[in-house]
Amino acid sequence: MILKTKAETLLELQDKLESAKVLPIFLIRAKDWTKNRDKIMQTISQESWSKEKLIVRSSALNEDSETESMAGKYESILNVDIKVNLSDAVDEVFKSFGEYNGDDICFIQPMLPKVKRSGVCFTRDPSNSAHYYVINFDDTSGKTDTVTGGTAGDLKTLLVAKTISGTSKEKWVNSLINLCRELEKKYVTHNLDIEFGFDENESLYLFQVRPLILKTCEEISLEKQHTILRQIKNKVASLSKPFPYLAGKKSILGVMPDWNPAEIIGVRPRPFALSLYKEFITDSVWAESRSRYGYRNLKGFPLLIDLGGIPFIDVRASFNSFVPKSLDKKIADKLIEYYITQLEKDPRNHDKVEFEVIFSCYTFDLDKRLRVLLKNGFSKGEITEIKKSLLDLTNNVIQAQSGMWKQDELLISELIERQTEILNSGLNEIEKMYWLTEDCKRYGTLPFAGLARAGFIAVTMLKSLVREGFLEETDYHDFLNSLEVVNSQMANDLQCVDKKDFLKKYGHLRPGTYDILSDRYDQSPDKYFTFGKRKDPSEIKNNKASFGLSLEKMNKIKEMIEEHQIDQDVVDLFNFFKGAIEGREYSKFIFTKSLSEVMRLFESLGEKFNFSKDDISYADISIVKRLYSSTERYVPSMNDSIMRGKKRYSLVTQNTTLPPLIVSPEDVEIFYLPEEEPNYITLKKTTSEIINIVEGDKIKLRGKILMIPNADPGFDWIFTHEISGFITMYGGVNSHMAIRAQELGIPAVIGAGELLYKRWEKAHTLSIDCANKQVQIIK
Repeated sequence: MILKTKAETLLELQDKLESAKVLPIFLIRAKDWTKNRDKIMQTISQESWSKEKLIVRSSALNEDSETESMAGKYESILNVDIKVNLSDAVDEVFKSFGEYNGDDICFIQPMLPKVKRSGVCFTRDPSNSAHYYVINFDDTSGKTDTVTGGTAGDLKTLLVAKTISGTSKEKWVNSLINLCRELEKKYVTHNLDIEFGFDENESLYLFQVRPLILKTCEEISLEKQHTILRQIKNKVASLSKPFPYLAGKKSILGVMPDWNPAEIIGVRPRPFALSLYKEFITDSVWAESRSRYGYRNLKGFPLLIDLGGIPFIDVRASFNSFVPKSLDKKIADKLIEYYITQLEKDPRNHDKVEFEVIFSCYTFDLDKRLRVLLKNGFSKGEITEIKKSLLDLTNNVIQAQSGMWKQDELLISELIERQTEILNSGLNEIEKMYWLTEDCKRYGTLPFAGLARAGFIAVTMLKSLVREGFLEETDYHDFLNSLEVVNSQMANDLQCVDKKDFLKKYGHLRPGTYDILSDRYDQSPDKYFTFGKRKDPSEIKNNKASFGLSLEKMNKIKEMIEEHQIDQDVVDLFNFFKGAIEGREYSKFIFTKSLSEVMRLFESLGEKFNFSKDDISYADISIVKRLYSSTERYVPSMNDSIMRGKKRYSLVTQNTTLPPLIVSPEDVEIFYLPEEEPNYITLKKTTSEIINIVEGDKIKLRGKILMIPNADPGFDWIFTHEISGFITMYGGVNSHMAIRAQELGIPAVIGAGELLYKRWEKAHTLSIDCANKQVQIIK
């Protein structure tokens, strides 16, 4: 069979499908409607279903073709009454065609009553052409157009790998997949866009089937994808069993817990970025830092597990590393098992485990927070031991003179001297990169990891003072706003320091800290900053809040500190809060110079031998150590690293889609995407100024990223303006706007959700990286 126009295809499938039904259809050609309107209306009225609510749908000749779907371009009118507005609805649909062909069709069907579930299924993942059934559906509104219209904020997205060996626990999913397979077989294609609906009796109806237009990365065979997913399932299975040195019977893997690779390097980072993150943080530094701060010793365990190039955190190892080493082993084992169970029960907490799942430091409301353990099999004695271990650990961390955070401040100071010495030395590029890396791990990322932990403890304790009523919410914000951090210093320096000195100080920074494709500030300064006339420092408005404690609040906090056996007075405690938070930001500013210089030297050396920046992004940083410690030659070693990286990235990483949280091996092949996760369309990247389509100038859209409230097909006109990309607040991966973006190769973020959308629309310039599933505020 061959796919024809929307109406003709449905008509051909009526009574021929084993797995679904097709609603009755009445076709009207434009030329017939023009000549015989009254006769056609009379004929329709004789249909047994014509007294029901009707839908008038478009089926133009240029719609749903092999090269362009024109999704949402033409009108469909719902809930039409034959006696009230059917004739007008037909006119409106034909009018939406513009100068239509006489053989263009609109067609009429009865509306499906009592809709339980409706949506769209793609028989390939449109973002990367991989072999998944991507099901975007609405099971709450009772409507049939919320997915395609992008008008609902609570759509669900289910991905089912075609390699799946079993069936879903949900019968309706199996019914839909059977329909997909039947249509794929009939039309001898794996690329279909299928609209469907289920009624209250779980009967499945086909609303539409058309070609799915794919313009994506290198295509992968079903057999190859089966091999990749089998390897990933085997790895997950190996981690889902007891391990001698770890508490917890199984692990969970997530892209957002702990060191949050999804936020820092993205879910599909280029191999160079992934290797940098592992080398500088997650291979060994993370565990050494935790051990130094009084937690369990996890040295030797990598925190980051690479599944086909997608970075996941080993949550079991992470949870083990947050247990004080002084805690009794039996209690610790029981506590970690509880953590894993809680996350498994509520996966929505995967990006906030330290706030909602685990207890990693002492707070002034810890007694209240620990009560939950009584309901989960812990005795009062065990809870007392957990509380004591957290108190001892926290007291050791916050010491004004001997706390580990003070030692980490000294290490950062030493790194500054070592950076200067290495960069000004006569060492060659390989030697400089090797020692900058080694020094950074020892004197940079190690103390940064510690200061980040101290900063977390500081903020958590501050928030507990607010929750317990010893500080107001305004006190908390005033305190944070009073701190001297790099971002506020940079904002001031931009106004009063000349461009050369400004870039000398801040030029090593880049939006993508580990991404070599992200320009440093000193490589593209005008892309990031607007340099105006310098001001005298006295002219700059001081936006810093003034923070102070009344005598009454100080006395109450003093009593609280004594009651909780905190080994600091009020002044020392707040000095810790200040020092830890400022130290966290400052240490990041310093260590990223070493990291950025390694990346600059790596790029510079590559360019000498005609390796482009894009080529280099596929290499692995481990090549530096090999070249430093052997007689290997640079060019063949670099070329081999790049080629292997490119092959794996294009065939494996880009063609693999995984859930953000993997609880069991089965999750590799069938999973729901979290409702709050945006949908990234295409694998492209763009950086541009943004325009709010509601408020902005609708003429000057060329080259801009558009902010659109929802994925309404009424915004189809934007594609005539050569836009750079767009972001919608609502909408799903199968909405009309998503389909059009995919077809035209325009990077887009569909259904960002209210919080992310409002954050991004305040920016001047954004960078959208669809392959990496990241949006960065550039300016």
